[in-house]
Amino acid sequence: MTDTTRTPLAGTPSLLRAINDRAALELLLANGPLSRTQIGSLTGLSKPTASQLLARLESAGLVEPVGTTAGGPGPNAQLYQVNPACGYVAGLDVTPARVKVAVADITGVVLAEHTAVTKGWPAAETVERTAAAVAETVRAAGLAPGSLREVVVGVPGALDPASGKLRYASHLPGWHSPRLLAEVTAAFGTPVSVENDVNLAAVAEQSSGAARGCEDFVLLWVEEGIGAAIVIAGRLHRGFTGGAGEVGYMPVPGAPVVHKQRRKNSGGFQELAGGPAVLALAQEHGLAAPTAEQAIALALETPGSGDRFLETLAERLAVGLAVIASVVDPELVVISGGIPTAGGDRLRGLVEEALAHISIPRPEVRCSTVPGSPVLHGALQRALATAREAVFSTH
Repeated sequence: MTDTTRTPLAGTPSLLRAINDRAALELLLANGPLSRTQIGSLTGLSKPTASQLLARLESAGLVEPVGTTAGGPGPNAQLYQVNPACGYVAGLDVTPARVKVAVADITGVVLAEHTAVTKGWPAAETVERTAAAVAETVRAAGLAPGSLREVVVGVPGALDPASGKLRYASHLPGWHSPRLLAEVTAAFGTPVSVENDVNLAAVAEQSSGAARGCEDFVLLWVEEGIGAAIVIAGRLHRGFTGGAGEVGYMPVPGAPVVHKQRRKNSGGFQELAGGPAVLALAQEHGLAAPTAEQAIALALETPGSGDRFLETLAERLAVGLAVIASVVDPELVVISGGIPTAGGDRLRGLVEEALAHISIPRPEVRCSTVPGSPVLHGALQRALATAREAVFSTH
């Protein structure tokens, strides 16, 4: 009788080395400079094996010595860090008004940032001018042309995976070529990914912000327009056409049903709680301000009418969130963008309270804790993940 019992195959020496090398690199990224002994202790490797690992990584240009330990008993030990020069990336935050660019090394340290105002750009030159803004940021970082390994572009829309066209972004001129990804890649001269901006904000919150450690959450972004990112089991849910989270088009109670949404580039939730609606609501409460964010700031300083305005705004936001929560049932909701940021903890608390009154799922509501542009942070995080996979896996 044939014995069909199989013994699990042991990893080959080269596979085990690759696994140990990657584990050491991740530890160095997370913890900063480490000694051979520390790497051995954290990975469970013997001192001779840890020494061989570091020698291998140093020879490949992936790690470099940087100072020594001091202050402890015995001789000082050599410290090692990931070599920042083994790869560079760029992240972009694109809006109809401007393009923000940041360049970082493989460790995530930002070397340079640049903002290009896009007013007056001919649509036909948008991609080339954006590439020029990236090149200018690369120069400002002190790097040579062609240094970037990966670029991630955050846009207020979504690439349709079937057609390759940018959808939900009629307000963004110059980004609607049917060969957009190929044209952007050619103009930048490096691999490029185009991602929804709110999805990238969620990447930033999950990596280092309010959603850190949370695998089921929704990020609601509210500025001139409204969008959402949905993270399920730790992964972004993009939907069949890439449009998951385009909640501004969602019909909601309290707003008229918008027909021909594509032509109007708007929907019920947008009409109820987007930037123009917030400004109109502020005027109804006697709060005159040029922008929605300034109206909210004024409301925070105006007892009575300001309180009523904030309560009504929170109820409107909660209506949309209740629809989302009833479908997704998230553990957490993160509110981000200019309007929630202006409202701070006061608006957050009102939204959480209003949501609890109208929704069976009652997720915690948190404000964004990512400083600066969450979209830019998320673009860099996504670019770094791709670049590290390439750099750390090919030595």
